[in-house]
Amino acid sequence: MPELPEVEIVRQSLNKKIKHKKILRVIIRNRNLRFKIPLNFESYLKKKKIIKVDRYSKYLILNISDNSFCMIHLGMSGTIHIIDKKKLSRLTNTSFYKSPFLPKKHNHVEIIFNNFRVIYNDPRRFGFIQIIKNKEELKKRFKYLGPEPFDNKFNTDYVYNYFNKRKKNIKNFLIDQNFVSGIGNIYANEILFLSKINPSKNANLLSKPDCNRIIYYSRKVLLKAIEKGGSSIQNFKNTSGVEGNFQKNFNVYQREGLVCKTNGCTNLISKNIISKRSTFFCNSCQK
Repeated sequence: MPELPEVEIVRQSLNKKIKHKKILRVIIRNRNLRFKIPLNFESYLKKKKIIKVDRYSKYLILNISDNSFCMIHLGMSGTIHIIDKKKLSRLTNTSFYKSPFLPKKHNHVEIIFNNFRVIYNDPRRFGFIQIIKNKEELKKRFKYLGPEPFDNKFNTDYVYNYFNKRKKNIKNFLIDQNFVSGIGNIYANEILFLSKINPSKNANLLSKPDCNRIIYYSRKVLLKAIEKGGSSIQNFKNTSGVEGNFQKNFNVYQREGLVCKTNGCTNLISKNIISKRSTFFCNSCQK
């Protein structure tokens, strides 16, 4: 599943291409995504202008000229591809996960602009596309999500008080979107390694300095991932020819059995399953 950095890369790619552009028409090939695309979706977007593309957590938000919004969530396997008539490049993916080229199957939604098309592909169909009519509805849509790691609300008091009397392990909290929005499994592993906290440790046992490290490294890891173009296990270039290579900076993720990168540590990286997610850590460095 794409996490916050990967979705941010998609946002940047889309915003650069569709900002201030008018939608000519929309083609729906399959309405049966996680939430069914309504019958008036095509007519609603037709001739509308995209003001800009925003993001909250893992959600893309297209700001439309009539003050409504088109919200896109990529789910487990969704990708967005740009097909440009003026550029004959085979690279179409706006980010760095899944295929760099437009697949032949599962191209469910096509948004047509002048000289280019934006295509939503999703083999597993856990993603969705929705129209949100106004800002009030948009706020309600995110009501139950926690703050983003970059938000000022994600501070020491918030984190420490949230953990108080909660015995769930810290790894589960970091991937809980009700606690903090946008962190997924890959980055939770990296954040906890740099914070020197064992992923199985109960959150209520964490001190304020522990919480401060989590806040600091959450921001640092995600910003670095965005700078590096996100994590691409397949390692390929996007539509701009830029390579996503944060995976080259992994300290623990997918490094089971390899020597810890901490200077002076000779311990091997271990792997456990926490809440059905692969969890990588150093038993020596992370307490």
